[in-house]
Amino acid sequence: MSSAIRVAELVSYLGGMGRPTTRGFMKTIRDAVHGDIRLSADEIRLIDTVEFQRLRGIKQLGTTSLVYPSAVHTRFEHSLGTAWITKRLIDALVRQGASIDADEASSARLAALLHDITHVPFGHTFEDERRLLDKHDADQSRLNYFLVDSALGKILHETPAGDRVVDLLSHGQKSPPFVGQLVKGTICADLLDYLKRDAFHCGLKLAYDDRLEDYFGIEQGQLVVRLHKQGRIRQDVLTELIHLLQLRYTLTERVYYHHAKVAAGAMISRGVELAFASGHWSPATLFDLRDDSLLDRLAALTGSIDGMKDLIHDLASRRLYGRAYLLEAEGLRKPGLTKDQQETLALQFHHQPAYRREIESRLAKRLGIPESHIIIYCPSPEMQLKEADVPVEFEPGRVEPLSALGHPDVESLTMKHRGLWRFLVLVRRGDEELLERAGRLSEEEIGYANQLVGHHAGPLRRR
Repeated sequence: MSSAIRVAELVSYLGGMGRPTTRGFMKTIRDAVHGDIRLSADEIRLIDTVEFQRLRGIKQLGTTSLVYPSAVHTRFEHSLGTAWITKRLIDALVRQGASIDADEASSARLAALLHDITHVPFGHTFEDERRLLDKHDADQSRLNYFLVDSALGKILHETPAGDRVVDLLSHGQKSPPFVGQLVKGTICADLLDYLKRDAFHCGLKLAYDDRLEDYFGIEQGQLVVRLHKQGRIRQDVLTELIHLLQLRYTLTERVYYHHAKVAAGAMISRGVELAFASGHWSPATLFDLRDDSLLDRLAALTGSIDGMKDLIHDLASRRLYGRAYLLEAEGLRKPGLTKDQQETLALQFHHQPAYRREIESRLAKRLGIPESHIIIYCPSPEMQLKEADVPVEFEPGRVEPLSALGHPDVESLTMKHRGLWRFLVLVRRGDEELLERAGRLSEEEIGYANQLVGHHAGPLRRR
């Protein structure tokens, strides 16, 4: 494809997302993170639907505002930001000579705009941490509900790129790999927006250099970061990539897995889980809800589920459940579970929610408390820093994961990231004696000594 054709197509794309420029009405929205974001007519039509406007009521970071009060930004603004960064990445790729036609550009940007449309309130907690639901981008019923059988789906179907967009957000088989990777790759528009946005709204002075966007390229249909120039490693690019990994780790440690956020999210998840188990709700109940309406609907069940009134009251007053039992991973000169022990616990308590509920029920009976007053929290041990595996081009035609470089900073960050794993038993706060009893009983049920007792005092032992 000639440069002239590429430029002509991209002019059409910028004017109207692949339509003639005469139909390409542009609207400008001021964003706190990126400044002015320009939107096309097709994007505005999709945004002005009930399904998309619902994202205004779903906070990007769930319960994090209980820790960082200004972290009340939503999936609505994140979606706009992701679409904007996708557009900027496409512009940068074209400047470097990449062949991206108007349909590919349009489908990538619309997919970026809609990449979170299937999210439910507190979705990452329900999907990734407690496994109450399938992942939002792997749940075909949700994909159909929002992208096909809806007002938004009708509008999307009328756009030239509509079918491609639905495919990108589900299977991704109709477009070259780089198109989907722009939106949900290892380092992609989604990541580049939420890292900067989350840090900004949490009040953390963390950011990456926007010039990173100029280092992307396309090699054999894949989106890569070009780490070389004239046959030599570019240290400035490598430094910026490592800085991005450091930013990702810092946010994970201080925000995404903050102990108070974890406890609050687990409490909400416990309420939803009991609503499912009692037959009052099904997963589809969550599809049209926002954060506040979900909590209101849970509050309406206080007369039907034992202990739900206490749980809702505690959430409203920020009286979060306390840690009765703790297990950590070994590393950084501290004792803890080996990788095999972590995986065994995850097999039982993360991948088998029914078994987890059985142990929670048994602990509740032994303690004489409602099931809603106790929670076992066991995330997946696969908490690797996936961004360390970003495909980088070390030299022309040679593409490998960044981790293959063997850089000590990358290896250290990956190990530290895995070390953030925690196994917890959380109990409603009553008195210290109740927490101590819960800790002792958890030792019997789980099989490992409580690391809250003599914290890091010696090697972890099996009970």
